[in-house]
Amino acid sequence: MSDLLITHVDVLTDEGVLKNHAIEIENGYITSILTDDEVSYVKANAKETLDGKGQLAAPGLVNTHTHIAMGLFRNYADDLELMDWLENAIWPTEAKLNDDYVRCGTQLGIAEMLRSGTTTFSDMYFFMNTTAEVVKETGIRSVLSRGLAGVSPTADQALAENADLYRTWNGFDNNRIKVLLGPHAPYTCPDSYMEKVIALSHELNCGIHMHLSETKGEVENVMKATGKTPIAHMHDLGLFWNTTLAAHCVHVTDEDINIMAENNVAVAHNPQSNLKLASGIAPVPEMIAKGITVGLGTDGSASNNNADMLEEVRLAATLHKARLYDPKAIPAQAAWAMGTVEGAKALGYNDLGLLKAGYRADIVLYDVSGMHWLPRYNDLAALVYSANSSDANTAIVGGKVLMKDKELLTIDEEKLRAEINKAQAYFSN
Repeated sequence: MSDLLITHVDVLTDEGVLKNHAIEIENGYITSILTDDEVSYVKANAKETLDGKGQLAAPGLVNTHTHIAMGLFRNYADDLELMDWLENAIWPTEAKLNDDYVRCGTQLGIAEMLRSGTTTFSDMYFFMNTTAEVVKETGIRSVLSRGLAGVSPTADQALAENADLYRTWNGFDNNRIKVLLGPHAPYTCPDSYMEKVIALSHELNCGIHMHLSETKGEVENVMKATGKTPIAHMHDLGLFWNTTLAAHCVHVTDEDINIMAENNVAVAHNPQSNLKLASGIAPVPEMIAKGITVGLGTDGSASNNNADMLEEVRLAATLHKARLYDPKAIPAQAAWAMGTVEGAKALGYNDLGLLKAGYRADIVLYDVSGMHWLPRYNDLAALVYSANSSDANTAIVGGKVLMKDKELLTIDEEKLRAEINKAQAYFSN
């Protein structure tokens, strides 16, 4: 007996669009994709049925790099370079955070992600046990890291908190929640502290999520101190022994790319954030050519105006064409893969990001009735180049419906709006 059956829907598969099909879901996984003629028996025995008429079923988007509760600081400080933005605006304000504000900030980010078609996110921030509780309650999928700064007076406490987060939450609900260690960046994590992080990663057999080579200044400072690039230096410290998710990687050399490829380092590419903070443009086509897994991220909702992954997909598909003056630099198919199945691989999921039997049932239904979808020559290209995130109509994670007909089912939006208004008043003073 199926737990959920989606009928009369067009299905975006890795081999093209199947018109007017049905998706059968059981125990959180897609069990089959059926033609309309095959669906009668299954429909009679399904626990729940969704009519997908007039909609396109696509895999949920995967956001590989966020600081999700930072949505509380959206538009708090803009048009600054990274270090000015951090040191003079964000870090002093973050000192006023507590569990309650992180809870509502996390709910805000998750609400926005579900409404825009994102069903998985990878987060690095503070008060992460609270974040995990919100992820549990809302039903979204997440990979969590407690942000670690070795220069902080609470550095060792933060490392212990990350270890506790791993022991408590890693693997929760059939890996709906996973945990990585989260050293922030080379400029906040001295070598002596990184040695502790790496030792803990061995003890727990836990992967690492870290900002690397984000800005030219970061690279220059590490080069001055060590004679090596951040990538080469972290490699020599032993960081890449296990799964590593490297955020940004904007200023990397050919040697850096070879190191990452040889050590299976995955990259969280954040094109919109990198442009807004004047960090630069990452050489993503060159990374992909070397076999590096590259996913997409929004870098919070703070450094960007929103957590809209469709915008990141579109920018990934267009930015690198302009940079290389090559219309085939990252075609629509590759950009969409970066936002779905490749992002899932970057987070350690090998059964996520495609609509096919045996894959996790993280699915978004897009309303294709808008004029911007017409004519429908190529639905994948339409998603990448034409669709709006507001076209996301229904969001499903692990076979459970979290948003239906644009109504969030696990978040009280009216209550959340009131809490965000209180937070705004608090942080404004």
